[in-house]
Amino acid sequence: MDALTFLLDVLKYTLSGFFVILGSYFLFKSQFDAYYNLKELEYRSSVLKDILPLRLQAYERMTLFIERINPSNLLLRLHVSGMSAKEMQNLILTEVRAEYQHNLAQQIYLTNDAWQIIKRVKDDTISIINSAVKSLPADASAVDLSKVVFSRLDSIEENPYELALLVIKKDIQEM
Repeated sequence: MDALTFLLDVLKYTLSGFFVILGSYFLFKSQFDAYYNLKELEYRSSVLKDILPLRLQAYERMTLFIERINPSNLLLRLHVSGMSAKEMQNLILTEVRAEYQHNLAQQIYLTNDAWQIIKRVKDDTISIINSAVKSLPADASAVDLSKVVFSRLDSIEENPYELALLVIKKDIQEM
């Protein structure tokens, strides 16, 4: 009987110790989880505090980029009297590509959709200018190019530059 009593005592203490450890585990697990969640929230808020100004600046720069490569603005800004359509085309393409290269790093802070639309607007701008020059005679002036580009922009149902700006505004509101 002594062996049986001893085994029952060992079992009784072992089970009670097991339940104490199990209860402690669940008690401390919830506290550790709450602490971990709090630290994760603090980390995210500190990262957001650091990154938010950079993201806003990137969206601001891309808004400026879209406005600067809009043919309505490009043609007025770059026009020099007496310039041929071909010279104007070269100047515009150089300007668009330089602006794009200058803002290339901003894609890190933009959503993928916003960046794809910005690339599309850049490509569409180049395409509009190139196709307008192809439709003109070789001796056409920059003014002739401007007229063709403006008429093509007027024929587009939805202005791609305004749509790109709307996407940027939507992204900023969702931040």
